[in-house]
This record gives sequence, C-alpha cells and structure tokens, in this order.
Amino acid sequence: MKLQKMLCAIVALLFLSTTLASAQKPKGKDQLVTINTPQGDIKLILFDQTPKHKENFLKLAKEGFFDGTTFHRVIDGFMIQGGDPNSKDDNPNNDGSGGPGYTIPAEINPEFKHVRGAVAAARMGDQVNPMKESSGSQFYIVENHDGTPMLDEAYTVFGQVVDGLDVVDKIAEQPKNQRDRPLTDVKMKVTVEDVKKKKIAKKYNYNYSTHSLTK
Repeated sequence: MKLQKMLCAIVALLFLSTTLASAQKPKGKDQLVTINTPQGDIKLILFDQTPKHKENFLKLAKEGFFDGTTFHRVIDGFMIQGGDPNSKDDNPNNDGSGGPGYTIPAEINPEFKHVRGAVAAARMGDQVNPMKESSGSQFYIVENHDGTPMLDEAYTVFGQVVDGLDVVDKIAEQPKNQRDRPLTDVKMKVTVEDVKKKKIAKKYNYNYSTHSLTK
C-alpha cells in the first residue's frame, strides 16, 4: 500500500514538472512591439485576452499611425500617455483630444492590473462614456513602481512592457508645462516584429502564464 502511494506521488510530481515546463516554454509566435523614443526603446507585448485592442494597436502601428506622435502627457510617479495624432501638428493645445475617429469596446479583465509597465487605453470619462469605451489610439503606460491600483477595472489594460522600464521613468521625468506636456517633444516611432514566444519569455523574463515579468 505504501509503495502504491509512493508511486502515485512520483507520478503527480512528474505531471507537475511537465506542466510547469510547458508553461515556461510557450509555443507559437507573438508580436513584439518596440516604441523608439529619444530616451531609448520601450518593448512591450499585447494580450491575446484583449483581442480588439491588440488587433487595433498592431494595425495602427504597422500603418505608421503612431510614427511622429508624442508622449504628450507625462506625470512622474503616475504614467506617460501618447498616441494622439494631434500631437503631430503645431498646436500643443489640442494634444489629448484626437484619435483615429472611432472608439473600441471596453475589454476590462480583472486579471490584468495596473502594475508598473502596464499598457492601458485612455478614454473619455464615465459621464460621457458610461460604457468605458477606449480611445482608438491613445494609450498610457504605468510608470509608478508600485502600480496604480486605483485605476484597476476602470480602464482596459491590454499589454505589458517587457523591456525599457527605465526609459518610461526617463520620459516621466521630462520637464513639462502646466498641462503636463513635455517642454521638448518626446516623439515615437513604433515597429512590430514576429518573435517566438519562448524567445520573448527567455530574453525578457516574461511569464506568459501570469502575464508578468519574473524576477
């Protein structure tokens, strides 16, 4: 009887080891997004569980929509925001009010929190936007090292920075005016490349099972 229990325990451990190994080696490819800025590169991945936001962001990036736009709103200890096509023109006062002409249905998932480096969609306030629909292009990256949990389940989190958190910090620290707009434009160029998930997981210590960076 003892031998049987020992054999069952060994089988259970082998199954657990196999499960953990497969979780650590995700299959298939993913799209690695690189946001190039004067302060350096920010690399991020987008969640499959927020398909509308992922598809839209990748579409705009591949079309060059984001190229030349700026991080027009930065708050040290909070977040950096960009993706507004208005930030390309000569009028700094209209930054934050533009977009591609459409919104995206909310894909708020309690699983995704506003941790450091979380990528989330900006949106209009609840009074005019009770369905919490996202801007078609404006997004923000959480810069606070402790996260911004007060925003959880209020905005759609659809991605995570896997490299360049120090660059996010540098952008957040830029001198700015009263409207939190950097005094010197922080322009971006966004590119997308297909990379094997296991390579992303290994190179950036990213865990696809928990959607987080491992330490």
